[in-house]
Amino acid sequence: MTRRGRRRRDATAVAAAAPRQQARNTFRPVELISADEVERIHEASLRVLSEIGMNFLLPEAVQILLEAGASSDDGVRVRFDPEMVVEQVALAPSTFTLHARDPANSVVFGDDWVVFGMVGSPPNVSDLDRGRVSGNYVDFCNMLRLQQSLDAADTCTGHSVEPIDLKVRTRHLDAVSAMYTLSTKPGFCYSLGRTRVSDAIEIARIARGIDHETLLREPSIHTVVNANSPLVYDKPMLEGAIELARHGQPVVYTPFTLAGAMAPVTIAGALTLQNAEALAGITLAQLVNPGVPVVYGSFTSNVDMRSGAPAFGTPEYVKATIISGQLARRYGLPLRASNANASNAPDAQATYESQMSLWACIVGGINYVLHGLGWIEGGLCASYEKVIIDAEMIQMIRAMLQPTAIDDASLAVDAIAEVGPANHFFGAAHTLERYNTAFYEPTLSDWRNFETWQEDGALDATQRANGIWKQLLADYEEPPMDDAIRAELADFVERRRAEGGVEPL
Repeated sequence: MTRRGRRRRDATAVAAAAPRQQARNTFRPVELISADEVERIHEASLRVLSEIGMNFLLPEAVQILLEAGASSDDGVRVRFDPEMVVEQVALAPSTFTLHARDPANSVVFGDDWVVFGMVGSPPNVSDLDRGRVSGNYVDFCNMLRLQQSLDAADTCTGHSVEPIDLKVRTRHLDAVSAMYTLSTKPGFCYSLGRTRVSDAIEIARIARGIDHETLLREPSIHTVVNANSPLVYDKPMLEGAIELARHGQPVVYTPFTLAGAMAPVTIAGALTLQNAEALAGITLAQLVNPGVPVVYGSFTSNVDMRSGAPAFGTPEYVKATIISGQLARRYGLPLRASNANASNAPDAQATYESQMSLWACIVGGINYVLHGLGWIEGGLCASYEKVIIDAEMIQMIRAMLQPTAIDDASLAVDAIAEVGPANHFFGAAHTLERYNTAFYEPTLSDWRNFETWQEDGALDATQRANGIWKQLLADYEEPPMDDAIRAELADFVERRRAEGGVEPL
């Protein structure tokens, strides 16, 4: 048990450790503002929706809202009755389960449950060997393999890198089917028109081996719908959101509110806009299908006022995330935030900004941490090494959230008596019974002394992460799938590809 001899766990052993257990947040959520101040944001948001209104660029969505009591002078700008908003938002469930192909990988949203998702949607990918390259299908599939291998990753949250080498009209068919063949964790689709969403829902149904009635009862795929802040929901996202709602599948309504750019420069103003836009989307979902699961999405951060570039992991992001938690709990809704950073490399900046973001999610009571593993460059790049760095941080958080035993054995009075004054506990019976499982064992961190570390190549954490992700991919085995399901899935994808996929947006 000398420090010199202590080694990190083998990456594959970590991936195949004890049966998966979703994390539960045992912390009492931090409250940065008072209940009265939460109500002031709520009331201000309702004023925005009723007095200013919000543009809905899909006539079908406008008609649904008008029939429920909203108003519009031009068929685009919709003004909401505050009572209607409150009534409809109250219909959304406070918790729901997102079902995976492997039931052991299904996850709960809401209450004190925490879901960690992979990075989603970056157009580029990087690693220490190649540097930064454009997104492609090979790297997209590799990210799915890492998602399946890492216990820290609970779900897919989009294309972990955009496979831009695939044809746009059929890309969703290849991407979503890969999600459900290379991984047994919950899948994701992009809310970009009704047809893409319909295809993705059918792929999820086939992959799970269920009928349509079961799909309606058991949410099996999800998406994020971003408001085009300020105060716009565009046509493709609304088409997808309505289709998902009709099929009982959850949508994460996430305004893209960057203070100083697409939102007021003050945190209170940015949160007022975020809250108004999120409530508008959730209201529409409940009007389409009362009781359909939704997630309140928070993505409020700030920009660098010198350059206009987005900044993440900032003190302002932390404050906005924690207050968003207070707002989501006021409505009884699950909450999404992100493990975001603005660094251009998987370096110290990426890590400390991500740690700020992760802690904001934990102390703020966030249920869904999007972009949990692999995000750099403010979301413009997925980093293989950052996936492993984030996995280590998430694993440490998950271990920290485990309950602490306080009983006769753990209080260890007998062990203290056995050792007595001026001695050590290395050889105590109490220690020898527990030393293999007593403490968190890192995958990435190196706790050896300087001399041993230097003799072993003096690799820093990013360099060690490079070796770990390569080993995980080398050891990956595709999860089994029933032959009949695999054939049905392949037939559906080929048929839809032959039909031409989707029309350009």
